[in-house]
Amino acid sequence: MFIKRTLDLAISIAALLALSVLMIFIALCIYIRMGRPIFYTQIRAGQGGQPFKIIKFRTMRNEMTKDGVKLTNEERVTKLGKILRKYSLDELPQLFNIIKGDISIVGPRPLLMDYVPLYNGEQARRLEVKPGLTGWAQVNGRNTLTWEEKFALDVWYVNHQSLWLDLKIIILTFVKVIKSDGVNQSNEVIVQRFTGSKEV
Repeated sequence: MFIKRTLDLAISIAALLALSVLMIFIALCIYIRMGRPIFYTQIRAGQGGQPFKIIKFRTMRNEMTKDGVKLTNEERVTKLGKILRKYSLDELPQLFNIIKGDISIVGPRPLLMDYVPLYNGEQARRLEVKPGLTGWAQVNGRNTLTWEEKFALDVWYVNHQSLWLDLKIIILTFVKVIKSDGVNQSNEVIVQRFTGSKEV
């Protein structure tokens, strides 16, 4: 645990220093194209199901119809937002979450608090470890997987976690991001909500 936390801090701080210019550029682009706020925050489930506030670059406009009805997520995602999501650049501010200790570099992705009571007994095991910026599911299909497939991979990680597996996932993540591998290229840019699985 100490080694993993040390690795988290070393890599996240180094990444922030190396990517600071890029992050400032992205922030400026968001400000020019969408205005404020630059960041998007949301409450997610951390280790043990404990809530924390995740931070991302904003990818959607706050727009409504003439009747005052909020547009769908698909309609509000901007061209810039699609690019940020395609290359996972919207996730970069989560480096601050890592430094704070909310998440790790590697682990099951932190999901909505609403999902916690929907997990079956096996799926709930993904909450046994600290969530991550990337994970085993992200390098084995990402958005092309079903929720059940993602959760099965998350639990596999919980059962097999090690320093060497984390290093492998970090390397594979760079390859996947560069290739945009595992990204659903259809018009449905928003992942469907998880509505629960049968108990196992």
